[in-house]
Amino acid sequence: MRKTSAALATFSLALVALTGCAGTSSYEGAACDRAASTSGIEDIATITGDVGTTPDVEVFTPIGADKSRFGDVVVGDGPALTSATQSAVVEFSLFSGKTGEAVAGTAYDDEQAQLVSVDYWAQRVPAFGEALECATGGTRVLAVVTPEDFGAQNLTGFGLEEDESVIAVFDVSKVYPSKADGALQYNDAAGMPTVVRASDGRPGIIVPASDAPTDLQVQTLIKGEGEKVAADDTLLVNYTGVTWSEKTVFDSSWDRGAATFDMAGLIPGFTEGLTGQTVGSQVLIVVPPEMGYGEAGSGAVPPNATLVFVVDILGIDPPAAPQQ
Repeated sequence: MRKTSAALATFSLALVALTGCAGTSSYEGAACDRAASTSGIEDIATITGDVGTTPDVEVFTPIGADKSRFGDVVVGDGPALTSATQSAVVEFSLFSGKTGEAVAGTAYDDEQAQLVSVDYWAQRVPAFGEALECATGGTRVLAVVTPEDFGAQNLTGFGLEEDESVIAVFDVSKVYPSKADGALQYNDAAGMPTVVRASDGRPGIIVPASDAPTDLQVQTLIKGEGEKVAADDTLLVNYTGVTWSEKTVFDSSWDRGAATFDMAGLIPGFTEGLTGQTVGSQVLIVVPPEMGYGEAGSGAVPPNATLVFVVDILGIDPPAAPQQ
């Protein structure tokens, strides 16, 4: 039995070369029962320290496992990870199940924090993704992963033997919402697009057959209670963009995960439409060509296009996503 500090390994997530199965995590968050996977997991290690700080971990080695398992050492009261692409700050430490030695981990430092998702982890080690499904902000997760589930290439990359289990400690430091969570607002929709929402918050945009407005139009569909957006902020958002004339989606973040935008680098209509809005809000913005991509257009946006955006504001100044 060896006692060791997780501070030994402070690799950036971008440098931790986990190369497990490339499959993505798919689940219905509302149906998750995290308690079903917790039996006996606490007996393999003791963990001290506050969630979000470098844990002190004592692994009762050697740990052999015929099945990967996880359990919540601390259960937080923050939002839950109910979507595979939902953004979160997750710190982690990995240990050898044979020696208890620290193998890798993050810095547990706000300045070096990165945005990840359940899907991010599931693509690297599927068992890690399963351990994080439906975890709430403030939760500390302990997991044991079999050599087979961790993967031969990962074992070799971390200098572990082919029969070594891996012990993982995950701290879900912060969970960002995947959709606007404020109060519905009344708007006079005459001549404006109509927005419908799926159960996960994904918007559908119905553009009327009438002519597009010639001026910038902004409607707050859902009013959040969070911080106000400034013109020089960096935002975390989910959004969908539709062209008025073609009535087709030209871009959306909903399938790939929330986007981080520097407000100062956006088209003028987007920046002006979001400035002064609050975190937790959903905003409908109709952007005339001169405040969008103008005569040149851009990619899937044709020249002189009026654009319709529905934007869910999820956070201000979030950490950066890791380099892929």
